[in-house]
Amino acid sequence: MSWDELLDHGDEPFDLSFPPVRGVHPSLTLKTTIVLACDDQDGALSDSLVDCRIARDTDAGHAQIVEYVTSENVSHLNAALEHFQLVLDQCPISHPDHATALTNLAYARLEGYARNDLQDIDGTTSLFRDALALRPQRHPDHLLSLYILTEALTWRHIKKDTAADIREAAQLYHELLPLCPEGTYLRSIAAGANGVDYVIRKCNNLPTDASDEGIHLRRVVLELCPLGYQRRSRALHELAQAVLARFDQHGSIDDIDEDIQFRREAVFLCPEGHADRDVYLSNLAFSLVSRFDHQGKPNDLNEAISLFEEVLRLCPVGYESRDFSLDNLGGAFITRFKKRGDIDDITRAISLYREALTLRPPGHPRRDTTLNNLASALQTRYDKLDVSEDLNEAIDLYRESLRLTRHDDPERHVNLFNLSSVLCSRFTETQENEDVEEAITLCQESLAALSSLHPHRYFSCMWLQEAYLSRYRILHDPADLSLAIENFRLGSRHPTQGFPERIIHAFNWAVTVEQHVHGSALEAYSTFFELLDAHLATRSSATSRREAASSFHYARTLPVDAASCAIRCDNLRQAVELAEQGRGQQWSLASRLRTPVEDLESANPNLAHNYLALSKLVSNAAQSSSTITDRAAADRAATEYRRLTRQWDAAVAEIRDLRAFSRFLLPPLYEDLQTAARQGPVIILIASQYSCSAIIIPTSGDPHHVPLPSVALADLKILKDRFTRAIRHASIMGPKVPRNDLIVLLRIVWDVIMLPIVNVLQYDLKLKYHSRIWLCPTAAFTSIPLHAAHPFKTNPDGSKEQCLEDLYICSYTPTLSALVRSRQGMKRRVTPSFVTIGQGQPGGGKGKALLAVDSELELVHKLVPATASRTTISGDAATRAGALEALQQNTWVHLACHGKQDPAQPYDSHFVMRDEHLTLLDIMERDIPHAEFAFLSACHTAVGDEETPDEVIHLAAGLQFSGFKSVVGTLWEVDDAVAQHCCQSFLHEYVRRFEGWCAMDCTKAAWALNRATHAVKTKVPLEQRMVFIHIGV
Repeated sequence: MSWDELLDHGDEPFDLSFPPVRGVHPSLTLKTTIVLACDDQDGALSDSLVDCRIARDTDAGHAQIVEYVTSENVSHLNAALEHFQLVLDQCPISHPDHATALTNLAYARLEGYARNDLQDIDGTTSLFRDALALRPQRHPDHLLSLYILTEALTWRHIKKDTAADIREAAQLYHELLPLCPEGTYLRSIAAGANGVDYVIRKCNNLPTDASDEGIHLRRVVLELCPLGYQRRSRALHELAQAVLARFDQHGSIDDIDEDIQFRREAVFLCPEGHADRDVYLSNLAFSLVSRFDHQGKPNDLNEAISLFEEVLRLCPVGYESRDFSLDNLGGAFITRFKKRGDIDDITRAISLYREALTLRPPGHPRRDTTLNNLASALQTRYDKLDVSEDLNEAIDLYRESLRLTRHDDPERHVNLFNLSSVLCSRFTETQENEDVEEAITLCQESLAALSSLHPHRYFSCMWLQEAYLSRYRILHDPADLSLAIENFRLGSRHPTQGFPERIIHAFNWAVTVEQHVHGSALEAYSTFFELLDAHLATRSSATSRREAASSFHYARTLPVDAASCAIRCDNLRQAVELAEQGRGQQWSLASRLRTPVEDLESANPNLAHNYLALSKLVSNAAQSSSTITDRAAADRAATEYRRLTRQWDAAVAEIRDLRAFSRFLLPPLYEDLQTAARQGPVIILIASQYSCSAIIIPTSGDPHHVPLPSVALADLKILKDRFTRAIRHASIMGPKVPRNDLIVLLRIVWDVIMLPIVNVLQYDLKLKYHSRIWLCPTAAFTSIPLHAAHPFKTNPDGSKEQCLEDLYICSYTPTLSALVRSRQGMKRRVTPSFVTIGQGQPGGGKGKALLAVDSELELVHKLVPATASRTTISGDAATRAGALEALQQNTWVHLACHGKQDPAQPYDSHFVMRDEHLTLLDIMERDIPHAEFAFLSACHTAVGDEETPDEVIHLAAGLQFSGFKSVVGTLWEVDDAVAQHCCQSFLHEYVRRFEGWCAMDCTKAAWALNRATHAVKTKVPLEQRMVFIHIGV
């Protein structure tokens, strides 16, 4: 186009089109302007002339660059650089074209660098950076400057392989691409093979970096790989590797969860037939095993084994990486064997390792690994079956593996502590001193090779402790015991090891110090409870917390053993604190989101509001996560739950900064727990393998210790079984037949358990007759009807000797904290309302018909005055939903139906309704702060849990947890006609004493039950009188 043609357009803009390039049709929109110089505008004329020289030199430079690219003659490059330098000299920083001049000069130099005709790439890159600084966001050339800077960084990486350049290029592309619309020329070249694709490929080849900066880079690269992009699976893998490495360093649950999420997506992107599917499956399985080691979730281990088995199927005999698949699957089987003890698992693991060893003959670079793995499997089988041949072969294999491992191998410490552990085992068997000396040396060497936060320091401490302890058991040197205890301490507190391993370590510590009478016993018990509490707090639902707790079933006696230890140390206050902390973890973790905050609201309303809001969010997240079945979704829900929990923890920490709330939600001290005894003493009954005794907490002052020298834990277990048989036998006897077996047993309970306690109450505490007392039984005591203790003796004057219920009004409490919470709840009272819920005709297969239910409901309805708000729900209306709604809307509840305690899954314990069961978990998930009293005319409503007996997880305790301050429940099966009779007597006594419900006071329920029991003595068999107990205020 000639100048005349340009000028013909006048002031109107016009488009200038160019031939297509790479499918893009470039064009420019131009506008011409004629500038005339006047005689009196010398400055303007001078500027115009300068601009003309700039334009001329710029055009000349571009022409020379074109010639250089075409001919590769360096003289043209030098000429271009000279022209562009002249332009830059004429465009100072203040000149509007300074950035353009910088860019032109830098681009010419980059062309020369790319063709090896120039070497100064650093100066070139600096010019591009200067230009970009002058073209901030929203500048029309900002995107161009971003792109050409990435080009310079890419070329420098190509020539010098500098990791910093490729990292920066990735960050720049991350900023550039979202701003480049699809279809533009810049987008086409930036997204091409020589652009972002090259950067992604090179970033994926960078070594794993677990730092925050390294993980951020991996996230940037992943965002550069949208769904459908061929390199996304590799980017997911590299990000997962970095996050997993950080997990290994710091042990954050969020990291391992996120790692697994990334690996699940990578597997999804590699369907069957994909060349890399076996690799991504193995990686996911490894991460699941890591999470199992850290959190102990059985589903993770089972899924990992399934994945490893699929990988092995993808690697048939002759496949080059079959040895890896064999090794990996063998390791997972060993892990499951240690958890379940199934011999088939360890047998198969050994078989897999032996096959893998044949695939790694002498000289193979990974033979040492398989030798170590096979030795570990043989050692594990020896520990279970005690076969000496396994032990000796394991030692030989460990030694060969260590011999093949280089001294600078980062995993050499594993061989060291593994050989140490098996030498300790042989020392225990043979007492050859050189074995234990070598074991100690090997462990010390492994510790020296590890950083202070390395996760494997835990194992080195564990085996060093075992070595010192083994030597102590033979030589009895106190220094060895002290060194063993110190390594117990270090291992259980190692921050980057998962909770399950550390909990086991703390348990072994407690057992060891009890065996050898060491002064760190109370520290060991406290450490165990702290670790278990922290572990359970990571679980979002009540059922998952119980599942996690029951996996440490061997430690279920620790709460009472800890209390017994504190008693033997003459520290009764700590005995009370440890018994409470160890026994009430399930309830305390669930209740922490429902802690009353009236005092906090007065002191700091903002903190109180924030705490309550976060408590609601955490509670909702916990309830929603319990219904998720998809594993990936469950992982995401668990991560979200922990995110909210961290916010909740931060809010709690802020509250604790207030002086008056410094112990907010911390395990209560004795002074806090003593408020449970405000209306009468609380008696904790400790049933430990070391001693059985009682601690009486008075209204004020120090606790009182009551030794029970005539009873041991074994005696209590026998007594429990005898009661079970006697009650079962009584249920088929006629109502008038004497219950001689029960009488004998209740006399034993009086003589050896309750009489020593009554003596202290009467003579030391001077407790008045008919005062309230609360029983808080532990372990085997929870299965014995302590309230029914009776001497069944006649005094010389012919009068009957008084029994416990003649002397005092007895109630139970699951824990001291439960009673404290119920007392606090009494501050918030509303107008009472009464509902009776009855289901005598449950749905098919849910139990026999209860013929007396309707008449019981009618009786209760008559006894409740018309002035009280009262409702009856029965028949078809007595459904799960109807019962839950009634529980939430009324303060007093009478429930007549079948009740079923599930000893294996206590949260599934339930009341039988017309349609679905009303479960303990249903009740616990409802917060009913204004509820007051519940009469449970149903079977098995106050019977605890076999796996976690000290948690007292039963229906009556669940109602108390949800808000009911006072509950009457049953210990075993109750005849519905008898239940009606007892209920009638209870209500008659209540009405007679309290003048027709003028004041519905749930704190009087225990008195009414006591009177009712006396009133039916001649009408109701002994076992049916004993069945009802009172729990709460």
